[in-house]
Amino acid sequence: MSSPRVRRIADRIKVIVAQMLERRIKDPRIGFVTVTDVRVTGDSQQATIFYTVLGADSEAELAGTAAALESAKGLIRSEVAKQLGTRTAPTLEFIHDALPETARHLDDVLARAKAQDEAVAASRGATYAGEADPYKKPREDEEDLEDEWDDEE
Repeated sequence: MSSPRVRRIADRIKVIVAQMLERRIKDPRIGFVTVTDVRVTGDSQQATIFYTVLGADSEAELAGTAAALESAKGLIRSEVAKQLGTRTAPTLEFIHDALPETARHLDDVLARAKAQDEAVAASRGATYAGEADPYKKPREDEEDLEDEWDDEE
C-alpha cells in the first residue's frame, strides 16, 4: 500500500502531464490522449504513466502516439520536476492502458450472453409441468359426500 505522500505525488504528476499534453506538446502524432493513472514507486524515483488514445483505430496510430510521448518525455519530466519541487525528478515511463478495450470486449460478451438468454426464454414453452391448477379443492358434489359416508360404514 502506498503512503499518502506517494499518492499525492502521483495525483500531481497526473495533472501536470495532462496539462502538458493539452497545452505545450504540439506534436501532431499525439491524438486525444487521456492520462488514466499514474503509479509512483515508494521512493518516488520512477513514475509509470498509463494513457489511452481516443479514436485510435490502428496499431500505427498507437505506435505514433507512443513515439511522440517518448520524444516529449524529457520536456515533460523537466516540467514535472519544476512543479513538484522535490529534490529528485522521477523518471517517466508511458504505458498504453488496455483497460478500455478490455471493458469493451467484456460488454460485447455480456450483450451476447443476454441475447442468448432471451432467445432461450423465447423458445421455451409456456406450459405447466403438472396440472394448470395444482391445488386441491374441496368437493361440493353430494354424490362424493355419500361415497365417503358409505366407505366409513
